[in-house]
Amino acid sequence: MSTVANWQQHFLRVGRGGASDYSQAMKACTAQITALFEQADAPYSGIDPAKLREWITGVELSTQSPSSLERMIEEVAALIAKHSIVVQHPHCIAHLHTPPLLAGIAADRFASAQNLSLDSWDQSGAATYVEQHVSNWLCRLFGYDAAADGVFTSGGTQGNIMGLLVARDWAVHRISGHDVQRDGLPDYHGRLRIIGSAKSHFTLRKAAAIMGLGQRAMVAVPSHADGTMKIEALEQTLDQLKQAGLIPFAIVGTAGTTDHGAIDDLAAIAEIAKRHQTWFHVDAAYGGALILSQNKHRLAGIEQADSLIVDFHKLWFQPIGCGAILLKDAKNFRHLLQRAEYLNRETDDLPNLVDKSISATRRFDALKVWMTARSVGVDALGSMVDHLLAQTQAVARLVAQQDELELLAAPHLTTILFRYAGAIGASAIDDFNRRLRTGLLKAGHAILGETTVDGKIALKMTILNPCLTMQDFVDLLDKVMRFARQLTEGSPSHTESSCETVSGAAHV
Repeated sequence: MSTVANWQQHFLRVGRGGASDYSQAMKACTAQITALFEQADAPYSGIDPAKLREWITGVELSTQSPSSLERMIEEVAALIAKHSIVVQHPHCIAHLHTPPLLAGIAADRFASAQNLSLDSWDQSGAATYVEQHVSNWLCRLFGYDAAADGVFTSGGTQGNIMGLLVARDWAVHRISGHDVQRDGLPDYHGRLRIIGSAKSHFTLRKAAAIMGLGQRAMVAVPSHADGTMKIEALEQTLDQLKQAGLIPFAIVGTAGTTDHGAIDDLAAIAEIAKRHQTWFHVDAAYGGALILSQNKHRLAGIEQADSLIVDFHKLWFQPIGCGAILLKDAKNFRHLLQRAEYLNRETDDLPNLVDKSISATRRFDALKVWMTARSVGVDALGSMVDHLLAQTQAVARLVAQQDELELLAAPHLTTILFRYAGAIGASAIDDFNRRLRTGLLKAGHAILGETTVDGKIALKMTILNPCLTMQDFVDLLDKVMRFARQLTEGSPSHTESSCETVSGAAHV
């Protein structure tokens, strides 16, 4: 039978000696993580996924003889961390998944150890004021005035859902005085429509489904070849919907589409939304960090948005997950407000941030942004973003110089869409590039993304690591082309071999 004394070793406790076990555990974790990063020579270990699954699922969780925490830390390092994706590796470049800044990692250590929850003041104390302060700073950064407010989210998906939920309830109340929170969807809810571009994030459809409107409520406006919304088509779509008796209640502009990195003409969309008395929401999960940089003019019009979202675990280099939603008029957070007598009583004279969120229990993620802004500095963050934008253009030129590779689109932010096109028949090229991506991944050579561009299967590089050099990309493209040649011969090798340097690298 366990005793209280035995249980105590598993907790971080107050008082003298209460943190000694914690300190030992963190030292052990630090040692293992240090060794992992110092020894990592590939973005994935190359272990066959089927074998890895067998190892993981073969671990007995309901053991009656638990191991020590020290032993578990060693096991996690050897079995899990070693065979997980190494985001920091130069050839891990598939997704909007950034290496986190040390300030953010340190903030996570505080957040995890204290285990604060940002739903109510009596579960957070100073943390509530930190989030409020950071949210107010963000509002000013994006050009909002004192009437604005914000709250942190888990990321873009939650942010888009919250923004469109507020937009729907705002529009319904404006149209008919109907209170959706109290009375449910109005009888005309089947006519409500969300407008975005053909390249908008899939979470717009998800939001429509979650809100009970159905995915058909999301109407996609055609995009230009570069991924930006066709403004003239937006005008036509609004007119057509209204003529059909439908109700477009929200227009979504995107500041950084997932594949192209395209930024819509936000100023033009804002003017149209205002003229049609429609809510204007901006998905700036990817491109919002431009507000820190010398390229912030590319976000012109974002200050006119009724709501906007930003992800800090993208180009703000924070640990997952960390995002925020900002509302131009803080009063519209009332559409999310629910009272609970045990949590956010109306009589409270201290702020309870659950008033503004669809989440209750919520991590202290604002500390990541606080510590980063103060220890790294917004000028340095902006310079990192500008560096990545310039580097992406240079890498795109490098891709275009290779006879075996085809650049499929000019990059806007930090994504490069391309494919291998050497010695492959037109009918087989899509399947070949699929196999090329998965082959590189499973062998542990490189982790590239995959998407579709104008009906063509594309490989994708998402450049989010400001520590990389052009030589890293020279090496990556060498690796991709070498593996592709082996694949065309029917014998891809999992071992490295020498090959010629990427042509033109010296000119980048």
